[in-house]
Amino acid sequence: MVLMSQTSPSHGIRTEILQSKSGYTSLFSGANNTNAFRHRTSTVAFPRNSSKSSQNMHVDAIGEKVRRGNKVVVAASPPTEDAVVATEPLTKEDLVGYLASGCKPKENWRIGTEHEKFGFDLKTLRPMTYEQIAHLLNAISERFGWDKVMEGDNIIGLQQGKQSISLEPGGQFELSGAPLETLHQTCAEVNSHLYQVKAVAEEMGIGFIGIGFQPKWERKDIPVMPKGRYEIMRNYMPKVGSLGLDMMFRTCTVQVNLDFSSEADMIRKFRAGLALQPIATALFANSPFTEGKPNGYLSMRSQIWTDTDNNRSGMLPFVFDDSFGFEQYVEYALDVPMYFVYRKKKYIDCAGLSFRDFLAGKLPSIPGEYPTLNDWENHLTTIFPEVRLKRYLEMRGADGGPWRRLCALPAFWVGILYDDISLQNVLDMTADWTQGERQMLRNKVPVTGLKTPFRDGLLKHVAEEVLQFAKDGLERRGYKETGFLNEVAEVVRTGLTPAEKLLELYHGKWGQNVDPVFEELLY
Repeated sequence: MVLMSQTSPSHGIRTEILQSKSGYTSLFSGANNTNAFRHRTSTVAFPRNSSKSSQNMHVDAIGEKVRRGNKVVVAASPPTEDAVVATEPLTKEDLVGYLASGCKPKENWRIGTEHEKFGFDLKTLRPMTYEQIAHLLNAISERFGWDKVMEGDNIIGLQQGKQSISLEPGGQFELSGAPLETLHQTCAEVNSHLYQVKAVAEEMGIGFIGIGFQPKWERKDIPVMPKGRYEIMRNYMPKVGSLGLDMMFRTCTVQVNLDFSSEADMIRKFRAGLALQPIATALFANSPFTEGKPNGYLSMRSQIWTDTDNNRSGMLPFVFDDSFGFEQYVEYALDVPMYFVYRKKKYIDCAGLSFRDFLAGKLPSIPGEYPTLNDWENHLTTIFPEVRLKRYLEMRGADGGPWRRLCALPAFWVGILYDDISLQNVLDMTADWTQGERQMLRNKVPVTGLKTPFRDGLLKHVAEEVLQFAKDGLERRGYKETGFLNEVAEVVRTGLTPAEKLLELYHGKWGQNVDPVFEELLY
């Protein structure tokens, strides 16, 4: 789950949207562009880069910076709260234009990788407390030169350049990486981060585990992070699903954020990403334990999303409609119930309310106020489908895992989505998959992984073909990146997901004791 704080500076830019018959296909933006945004808004602030890690579009922390001693402290507030000046209320066209502003030429495409991990006491295996997390963040800041992100008096994250470290609701430690050109750079970034975290954590007797679901502890054992937005979500989740609190407090993921060149390119990548997301879920399935015992799933993390909040999650069948584009995603997002609005450094509970009412100035929580683009940016981060559109696309189907898999996940998707031939091969292969088949895979893969029956064979056989597309795509990129697929190539070859290997250990060498998983998957 990604609900984070923006870490790249914003600056006022003017933008010009060029509209074609198919909708918004390109948007030119930049500090040197003198053309005015040809809707009825004044100068607006968009973050400077494109992918979220890519942009680090973490929306609950930035705002003003102050110096304490020699350290920069970043106050927790949305990035563009004061930078957006709306001379008139926003319209739907403005919201569409915001998404379209992500379009960029292929030479500017980047790779933004994010991963979450569980911290635990090496002696007791218990989850890190917030006090331990605060000490860890402060120590990383002092030793490695990161700026602190504060909410009130509490440290809730770090930022350094275009990277950020943030906390999920149960203290899951997340790195949102910078926008990078190659997978070598991405993997080096992960390695550097893990080195820094381990250097401090080991002195504290703390370890980190790469797994998709908390394997041992109950929800009541998980600490609650002091972040205002999570308090609102915690109160709302039980009203809309039975597993939302488990999603918040006991899951970890790895995801990659990727760019598109036009509305048409976005549509192609969105469809390929949704169709193949169950395959990614299977390849990276790594959450077979709950409270010390097998839970009946290979990816409990994926299963949890099926009963978290179906108003804001799922496989988005409308993406495959002929009419789909930026505008249709905006219509969908407008109907996703809100969580909050951020005003004067406070989160205002708007859970269940309508962004459409907000557009009309009729939000009961703040009547007469209209949303800014920052409010829209915030709202988009509270939608959790298997593939999510912002000004880039997020591939959200994989469990957290050990470091090699943190490099393999972006490799898998870059090889498919950043190569025209591989992307077309995937679209051709999946063109006749029905909505029912895509949903069937989504429902069954968390249980049966690559052994899920599909048409006249198994999902393993489809995965073999898809993996070859990914490998060929990376070959054609010319950066010698195919080695990053070795980790998933072994999964496809054997048909055994990482979770099934853990279950073999549990029933064999571990003697039906889950504790050794903390050493097995220790970073």
